[in-house]
Amino acid sequence: MSDSTRAGAGREPSAAAEGAGEAPAANFIREIIEADLAAGKNGGRVATRFPPEPNGYLHIGHAKSICLNFGLAQRYGGTCNLRFDDTNPSKEEVEYVESIKHDVRWLGFDWAQREYYASDYFEQLYQYAVQLIERGKAYVDSLSADQIREYRGTLTQPGRESPYRNRSVPENLDLFRRMRAGEFEEGTHVLRAKIDMAAPNMNMRDPTLYRVLKQAHHRTGDAWCIYPMYDYAHPLSDAIEGITHSICTLEFEDHRPLYDWCLAHLDVPCRPRQIEFARLNLTRTVMSKRKLLQLVQEGLVSGWDDPRMPTLSGLRRRGYTPEAIRAFCDRIGVTKFEGVLDVSRLEHGLRDDLNKRAPRVMAVLHPLRLVIENYPEGQTEELDAENNPEDPGAGTRKLPFSRVLYVERDDFREDAPKKWYRLAPGMEVRLKHAYYVTCREAVRDEKSGAIRELRCTYDPATKGGGSEDGRKVRGTLHWVSAAHALDAEVRLYDHLLSEAGPGEADESADWKARLNPGSLEVVTGCKVEPGLKTADRGSRFQFLRQGYFCVDSVDSTPERLVFNRAVALRDSWAKIERAGGPSSAG
Repeated sequence: MSDSTRAGAGREPSAAAEGAGEAPAANFIREIIEADLAAGKNGGRVATRFPPEPNGYLHIGHAKSICLNFGLAQRYGGTCNLRFDDTNPSKEEVEYVESIKHDVRWLGFDWAQREYYASDYFEQLYQYAVQLIERGKAYVDSLSADQIREYRGTLTQPGRESPYRNRSVPENLDLFRRMRAGEFEEGTHVLRAKIDMAAPNMNMRDPTLYRVLKQAHHRTGDAWCIYPMYDYAHPLSDAIEGITHSICTLEFEDHRPLYDWCLAHLDVPCRPRQIEFARLNLTRTVMSKRKLLQLVQEGLVSGWDDPRMPTLSGLRRRGYTPEAIRAFCDRIGVTKFEGVLDVSRLEHGLRDDLNKRAPRVMAVLHPLRLVIENYPEGQTEELDAENNPEDPGAGTRKLPFSRVLYVERDDFREDAPKKWYRLAPGMEVRLKHAYYVTCREAVRDEKSGAIRELRCTYDPATKGGGSEDGRKVRGTLHWVSAAHALDAEVRLYDHLLSEAGPGEADESADWKARLNPGSLEVVTGCKVEPGLKTADRGSRFQFLRQGYFCVDSVDSTPERLVFNRAVALRDSWAKIERAGGPSSAG
């Protein structure tokens, strides 16, 4: 069971957003909490929890739950627990626990000393189950799993009572204790709540509370061979921890009667309120942890942190910032309306964030040699280049400039169309931070016929990219000095799915046919400016005219630079480029 479906999505609007005069995103849960506080409920306390199951890595859907639960606690001076719902040892691992804690901290949240596990409460949950048996509210059923499904009925037909439903309290207590002692094999007995087999809500037709599962637990070892079901363990864990508002997604709305039933029939210290809201769905994105696990296990991606994955570790490696993700959560709000958000909204948030903070650098992905014939041979000069025009405090850097440069191969057309403002025979362009150059000729390889270099001249009076005589050029190109450029590998990532619909909506066996074959393009032989040699892993840059890139945190070294494209530049750039219009180095 995916913990994203349990925990939900969304976040409180940030104080910065509200202070800037932006209309806060819808959040009906905040209205509920404020009404509870006004009525004096829970003694004025607000206590939430983020309850992931440690059976995989967190993804962007979980980020919404993290931001919502921790954000509400922060807003109202409350607390938010990090609780691992570790009730299914067959799918849970310590690796997942550690990755979850790392991701929550990376997003900027801290649970202080409030790290809990459902396994902390196994003995207490067991005693609660005994209490239900003693009160005639639970029984040991010996039907097989298939028989239990058959007896449950359908949406239009009521269920039938199990022949074991009316076992005596002493017999049920004896069988349940023997289940705990390990006397029975898996599938032979379960503990079920005794509610109503004719209930319209299928979840109330004597749901299973405990099952025999002879697997070692990552925290309790072999101490237990029976484990509680999520729908039983979750409300009681909430109550034990004193949670006031238990927030989950809409698919758990039908489970709320069972949540309340468990609390009503046991002597619990408090009665949390379950609140449901719409989960996050993104176009062209796989949002099912089960499917993400399948991609990893089948080697269709390089791992949970593959930059194509919507996992927080994948987004982090790709170049996403926690600030961008939190801002995205601010904007989308919290509602009960099930919908699908276009993934471009998430990408827009990253562009907006990186535009303000990412240093600008020059990188040539498909290099074409350019020789400035009237520039002195052997001469190198250092030119001043601004690091970020959006941040005056970012300062400047020095760029080496020499007679031989590299420019993008796509920036030259021998037979240029109309409104082509880049390089072509006889055409003058501006080199960013440098000079005006005019293309004189293209030199072809004698064997292949491919263009191997451009011969150009430059105007020394245009140093810095401006003309003293006032003449204007329409195109501005990025470049790197051939003598100083570093070799690099660039990985261009696209959406994981080739179709616009959400991955979660497709439950067919061949959903993998929708995987985008062009989701990764590896470009080798790229040339980047020399200052990037000392860039830290994970640092982010805007490659002028290319997009926003991140130094790969796994594969990149000073000897082998590897960059991941976090996100392309705005769509308007792409339209201009396709039209062959003005090319700006931004």
